[in-house]
Amino acid sequence: MTPKNFSFVFDQAIPAVSNHITILARPNDLETARLGITVPKKKVKNATDRNTIKRIIRESFRLRRHQLPNVDIIVIAKQGIGGMDNQALATQLEKLWRKITLRCNQPAK
Repeated sequence: MTPKNFSFVFDQAIPAVSNHITILARPNDLETARLGITVPKKKVKNATDRNTIKRIIRESFRLRRHQLPNVDIIVIAKQGIGGMDNQALATQLEKLWRKITLRCNQPAK
Protein backbone atom coordinates (compact mmCIF):
# COMPACT_ATOMS: atom_id res chain seq x y z
CA MET A 1 0.00 0.00 0.00
CA THR A 2 1.15 3.54 -0.73
CA PRO A 3 1.08 6.52 1.67
CA LYS A 4 -2.04 7.71 -0.17
CA ASN A 5 -3.75 4.39 0.63
CA PHE A 6 -2.76 4.74 4.30
CA SER A 7 -4.31 8.22 4.40
CA PHE A 8 -7.47 6.83 2.82
CA VAL A 9 -7.82 4.28 5.64
CA PHE A 10 -6.95 6.75 8.42
CA ASP A 11 -9.67 9.18 7.23
CA GLN A 12 -12.62 6.90 8.09
CA ALA A 13 -11.16 3.87 9.83
CA ILE A 14 -13.10 1.01 11.36
CA PRO A 15 -10.99 -0.05 14.38
CA ALA A 16 -10.34 -3.39 16.04
CA VAL A 17 -8.13 -3.01 19.10
CA SER A 18 -6.27 -5.31 21.50
CA ASN A 19 -3.55 -4.71 24.10
CA HIS A 20 -0.70 -5.08 21.60
CA ILE A 21 -2.24 -4.49 18.16
CA THR A 22 -4.57 -1.99 16.53
CA ILE A 23 -6.17 -2.84 13.21
CA LEU A 24 -7.78 -0.11 11.14
CA ALA A 25 -9.86 -1.01 8.10
CA ARG A 26 -11.87 0.76 5.45
CA PRO A 27 -13.87 -0.79 2.59
CA ASN A 28 -12.27 -0.48 -0.83
CA ASP A 29 -13.53 -0.83 -4.41
CA LEU A 30 -11.22 -3.72 -5.21
CA GLU A 31 -11.97 -7.43 -5.42
CA THR A 32 -9.71 -8.27 -2.47
CA ALA A 33 -8.38 -7.12 0.88
CA ARG A 34 -5.04 -5.28 1.08
CA LEU A 35 -2.62 -5.04 3.99
CA GLY A 36 -0.33 -2.34 5.36
CA ILE A 37 1.85 -2.88 8.45
CA THR A 38 3.55 -0.45 10.80
CA VAL A 39 5.86 -1.68 13.53
CA PRO A 40 7.50 1.47 14.94
CA LYS A 41 11.12 1.32 16.05
CA LYS A 42 10.01 3.12 19.23
CA LYS A 43 7.78 0.18 20.16
CA VAL A 44 10.08 -2.68 19.05
CA LYS A 45 13.77 -1.77 19.19
CA ASN A 46 15.32 -4.88 17.63
CA ALA A 47 15.07 -5.07 13.80
CA THR A 48 14.92 -8.87 13.89
CA ASP A 49 11.92 -8.72 16.22
CA ARG A 50 10.21 -6.12 13.99
CA ASN A 51 10.73 -8.32 10.93
CA THR A 52 9.45 -11.41 12.74
CA ILE A 53 6.31 -9.55 13.83
CA LYS A 54 5.70 -8.33 10.28
CA ARG A 55 6.25 -11.84 8.90
CA ILE A 56 3.69 -13.31 11.33
CA ILE A 57 1.17 -10.57 10.49
CA ARG A 58 1.60 -11.15 6.72
CA GLU A 59 1.25 -14.91 7.09
CA SER A 60 -1.85 -14.59 9.26
CA PHE A 61 -3.35 -12.17 6.70
CA ARG A 62 -2.46 -14.51 3.82
CA LEU A 63 -4.25 -17.43 5.48
CA ARG A 64 -7.32 -15.32 6.33
CA ARG A 65 -7.49 -13.11 3.21
CA HIS A 66 -10.15 -15.14 1.40
CA GLN A 67 -12.51 -14.73 4.39
CA LEU A 68 -12.02 -10.99 4.79
CA PRO A 69 -14.30 -8.46 3.08
CA ASN A 70 -12.92 -6.09 0.43
CA VAL A 71 -11.09 -3.72 2.75
CA ASP A 72 -7.80 -1.90 3.10
CA ILE A 73 -6.25 -2.89 6.43
CA ILE A 74 -3.50 -1.25 8.45
CA VAL A 75 -2.00 -3.22 11.34
CA ILE A 76 -0.26 -1.05 13.93
CA ALA A 77 1.98 -2.63 16.59
CA LYS A 78 1.72 -1.19 20.10
CA GLN A 79 3.99 -1.25 23.15
CA GLY A 80 4.73 -4.75 24.48
CA ILE A 81 4.22 -6.64 21.22
CA GLY A 82 7.93 -7.52 21.13
CA GLY A 83 7.54 -9.58 24.31
CA MET A 84 4.79 -11.80 22.87
CA ASP A 85 5.54 -15.28 21.61
CA ASN A 86 4.65 -16.10 18.01
CA GLN A 87 1.64 -18.28 18.86
CA ALA A 88 0.10 -15.63 21.13
CA LEU A 89 0.53 -13.04 18.40
CA ALA A 90 -1.11 -15.31 15.81
CA THR A 91 -4.01 -16.03 18.18
CA GLN A 92 -4.55 -12.32 18.86
CA LEU A 93 -4.51 -11.58 15.13
CA GLU A 94 -7.15 -14.26 14.48
CA LYS A 95 -9.47 -12.61 17.02
CA LEU A 96 -8.91 -9.20 15.42
CA TRP A 97 -9.54 -10.53 11.88
CA ARG A 98 -12.90 -11.90 13.08
CA LYS A 99 -13.72 -8.60 14.78
CA ILE A 100 -12.86 -6.54 11.70
CA THR A 101 -14.87 -8.89 9.46
CA LEU A 102 -17.95 -8.45 11.64
CA ARG A 103 -17.60 -4.67 11.84
CA CYS A 104 -17.01 -4.21 8.10
CA ASN A 105 -19.98 -6.39 7.16
CA GLN A 106 -22.44 -4.41 9.30
CA PRO A 107 -24.70 -2.04 7.39
CA ALA A 108 -23.69 1.63 7.58
CA LYS A 109 -25.58 3.74 10.10
